[in-house]
Amino acid sequence: MSIRSLFAATAFVSAALTLTPAFAAQSPAGTWQTVSGESRFEVTLCGDGTEVCAKLVWLRADARTPENLPYLNSYVLMGAKRALDNKWRGSAEYMGETVKGTLTLVDGDTITINGCKGALCQKFELTRI
Repeated sequence: MSIRSLFAATAFVSAALTLTPAFAAQSPAGTWQTVSGESRFEVTLCGDGTEVCAKLVWLRADARTPENLPYLNSYVLMGAKRALDNKWRGSAEYMGETVKGTLTLVDGDTITINGCKGALCQKFELTRI
């Protein structure tokens, strides 16, 4: 998956973080990497400490393209708010449009991100590093 596709899917995320009950006590905060290893994201608790934000913080050398570099050190998700005990929702802006999606903590070391814009949906996986 290209970084642009990955960023688009992440942006589609407007972010909802869904934790399974076994992982409800774990924080999503930390550094996460795409399965392909081409990019890393820093996930933090932000706002009043109950919101989730994510920033693209690193690109592998072959992913440092003119298309991807403008997103480096940029937030791809800001202020995702808790919707339920284990879920946060928010929005992201991508190329001037607001998009929505979900981010799920599958286990302590895996997050999946699902996002849709119209009929176009993408899903990708990040691992904790």
